[in-house]
Amino acid sequence: MAGIKALISLSFGGAVGLMFLMLGCALPVYNKYWPLFLLFFYILSPVPYCISRRVVDDTDSASHACKELALFLTTGIVVSAFGLPVVFARAEVIAWGACALVLTGNVVIFATILGFFLVFGSNDDFSWQQW
Repeated sequence: MAGIKALISLSFGGAVGLMFLMLGCALPVYNKYWPLFLLFFYILSPVPYCISRRVVDDTDSASHACKELALFLTTGIVVSAFGLPVVFARAEVIAWGACALVLTGNVVIFATILGFFLVFGSNDDFSWQQW
């Protein structure tokens, strides 16, 4: 039952984050859809970590280069996702209000992705692999 509550709260967080992203795009004041390119960053951000979890054996307590590289690539993707709306706003492609809404959506979406890996990433009796 605890897993279902976590799954519902994570889906709510994802919906709120996407709502902020869509508000930054679709409000009549802003009406520019360039921030939707951030969806690629949302999809790509967990990929390096998921690949490294399959490659690296977690029984060893030492740090692995594959896992460190995956964390580095994930950090680069997340920082790029926060930088792209700022670059768009500085180039006057989108308004600063839209940039603020998109950055708020970024915080919520990436917190949701982090929460997913914290809740379902452990290898105990309830893990994300059963979904």
